[in-house]
Amino acid sequence: MAQPGRQLRLMSVIVPVFNEEGAIEAFYRRLLDVVSPLGIDLEILFVDDGSSDGTRARLRDLHERDARVRVIGFTRNFGKEAALAAGIDHVNGDVVVPIDVDLQDPPEVIQRMIERWREGYDVVYGVRADRDTDTALKRASAGLFYRWFNYLANSPIPADTGDFRLIDRRVVEALRRLPERNRFMKGLFAWVGFRSIGVPYRRETRSVGNSRFAFWRLWALAIDGVTGFSTLPLRIWTFLGMFIAFLALLYGGIIVMRAMIHGVDVPGYASMMTVILFLGGIQLITLGVIGEYVSRLFIESKQRPLYLIDEEL
Repeated sequence: MAQPGRQLRLMSVIVPVFNEEGAIEAFYRRLLDVVSPLGIDLEILFVDDGSSDGTRARLRDLHERDARVRVIGFTRNFGKEAALAAGIDHVNGDVVVPIDVDLQDPPEVIQRMIERWREGYDVVYGVRADRDTDTALKRASAGLFYRWFNYLANSPIPADTGDFRLIDRRVVEALRRLPERNRFMKGLFAWVGFRSIGVPYRRETRSVGNSRFAFWRLWALAIDGVTGFSTLPLRIWTFLGMFIAFLALLYGGIIVMRAMIHGVDVPGYASMMTVILFLGGIQLITLGVIGEYVSRLFIESKQRPLYLIDEEL
């Protein structure tokens, strides 16, 4: 049932951009085509994540033509998570919509999100029901990540969702209270809670250019997500170490019993090296997992700002 007290006066749209000069105009025009008939005030906040092409100049021109367009320019590239955080810190709307400029997430879905928001939902997230435009490798890796993350994390995130969503002002204020530097926004959206629902849509092809997210960056983002929302990887290696120690003790007992019954038994070189290399590999993996958590403690302890603003229009 719709909540009569929910009046949408101003909607803020957060658009992180990095070297996207060719996509800005098409996105702007399509967004206006969607929002203008709704009869609500609009604020479009572009966050330039240290672009090296003509993105900043295009945004300045757009701001001069339309006062509803605001621009935040970083001093360098801080990453998309920082750009989203900056947008959330600076928007003024009753509802906020983070969306990519490449138009893979169609702005037309926003109208359906608003309808769900009027029904009383605080978070309306887009569900990529059709991802045929993505490569098979990307679809497979994304599916594996969601299963892996939701198994490990205390705050599961809905499968096949990105940053594209509509969030109520209450959610914005809650996100602003989170001080951490290592940010995984999909996890933070889930962690704050509130009443949520998904809206399915078909993911489109990019309007201009190619995706800049390389596989190793996606992998790094997945590691940030898991280590930021779960300590289970540390516990896994504790239990694995106990299990291996038990096997070693059991194997030692077998060797002693065999020596007592059959005489002195000299183990072979190959089997000894196999065990040593196996245990060495386990130890290195364990140190790597611990190192991931320690590195995040190190970054948080320095208390550096999440981003630095070079220009604000």
